[in-house]
Amino acid sequence: MKPRVLVACEYSGRVRDAFIAAGCDAVSCDLLPTDTPGPHHQGDVRDLLHLQWDLLVAFPPCTYLCLSGMHWTTRGFRDPQLTEDALAFVQLLINAPIAHIALENPVGIISTRIRKPDCIIQPWQFGHPESKRTCLWLKGLPVLQPTNILAKPVNGRWNNQTPSGQNKLAPGKDRWKERSKTYRGIAEAMAVQWAPTILTPVASVSSLGRVGGMSRIGVAA
Repeated sequence: MKPRVLVACEYSGRVRDAFIAAGCDAVSCDLLPTDTPGPHHQGDVRDLLHLQWDLLVAFPPCTYLCLSGMHWTTRGFRDPQLTEDALAFVQLLINAPIAHIALENPVGIISTRIRKPDCIIQPWQFGHPESKRTCLWLKGLPVLQPTNILAKPVNGRWNNQTPSGQNKLAPGKDRWKERSKTYRGIAEAMAVQWAPTILTPVASVSSLGRVGGMSRIGVAA
């Protein structure tokens, strides 16, 4: 029987399809329809968590969790309860009755309110000439290892950065969707490195009831 993988809060299908290519029975779930045809549940992931999954890969919305989002909350422009609700959702995913869990989010309040991540990765470690510090909280999984580390451009800026270091993607109604898509190199690394672990538990990995210490990978901007 193929390992069963639930990819939560994913509409792009990139991670789902990477795990399917790695030989898993993977399903994505999101309130939005999938951008790419494939096994997808459009609805609330909480309706699926109790089913028999071998691995949960979760991408909870970062709007009220990331540092940029907290900037608006701490200045009084956003209801703090929105962050509390987002943290409660993260905790729900972390506590899901699934043996192997990976939860992804940018640097933000999860690190201080729940716990620090097991690793921090960058797209440029996986063949993409871009910068985006991404945290992974893991249960029963090894830290994600870089697959194709790129040298920083001579001008000191990655493709997605302006001279000030900010992201180039212009404001717009679909900006959040484009920014939330998982880079293909990272999706493929997750599938290739974690699919075998579903069948062969690794004792030396960190976890949400952790074993061993935290490994911070790729903390450069």
